[in-house]
Amino acid sequence: MEIEARRPYRMNARAAAVEVTRARVLDAAAALWMRHWYDEVTLQHVADEAGVSVQTIVNHFGGKDGLADAVADRLASQTEAARQAPTGDVTAIVAVLFEDYERHGDANVLWIAQMDRVPAMARAAAYARERHRAWLEQVFADRLPASGPAREHALHLHHAATDVYLWKLWRRDLGLSREDAERTMCDLLTSINPPEEA
Repeated sequence: MEIEARRPYRMNARAAAVEVTRARVLDAAAALWMRHWYDEVTLQHVADEAGVSVQTIVNHFGGKDGLADAVADRLASQTEAARQAPTGDVTAIVAVLFEDYERHGDANVLWIAQMDRVPAMARAAAYARERHRAWLEQVFADRLPASGPAREHALHLHHAATDVYLWKLWRRDLGLSREDAERTMCDLLTSINPPEEA
C-alpha cells in the first residue's frame, strides 16, 4: 500500500522535473536565437546556456530543427497571450502590438531574414503570419467587411500597416521614438477606408 501511494508522487515529481528542464532549454535556445543567426548557435551552445547535456536536448527535441520548432511554438503562444487588446480601439491595439515588437521585433526580423534557407524559420514565419492575420480579424472586426474580396483587401491593408518591418523602419532605420512610431501606425490604420463589399 505504501509503495502504491509513493509511486504517483514520484511520477508527478519526475514529470515536473522534465518540464522544468524542457522550459530551461527552450528559454536558453530562444535567448540565443534572438541574438544570433540560426547557424551560429549549436546544440552545445544551448546546452551550456541551459546547464544540461546535448543528449538531454536530443532526448527532448530530437535535434536542432525540432528544438527550433518548439521555440517557435512557445514564442507564438506567449505572443498570443500578450496581445490582448480591446476590439476597435486603434490606439490600444497599436500599443499592445508595439509592446510585443519592442520586446521581440528585432528577433522577428532576424528569423524572417533566414526563412529562405532555414526550414524551421520558414515554418515559424508562416505560422506567425497566420496568427497575426487571425489577430487582425479579431481586433479589427468592426472595421472589416463581412466577407468576400472586399474583406481580403481590407485585411491585406491592415496586415501591411501592422507588419514588423514597418516597426523596424520607424524605430530602427528612421530612429523615431516609440511614441512617434505608434502615432504614425495609428494614423496609417485610421486612414484605411474599408472598401465596399462586392
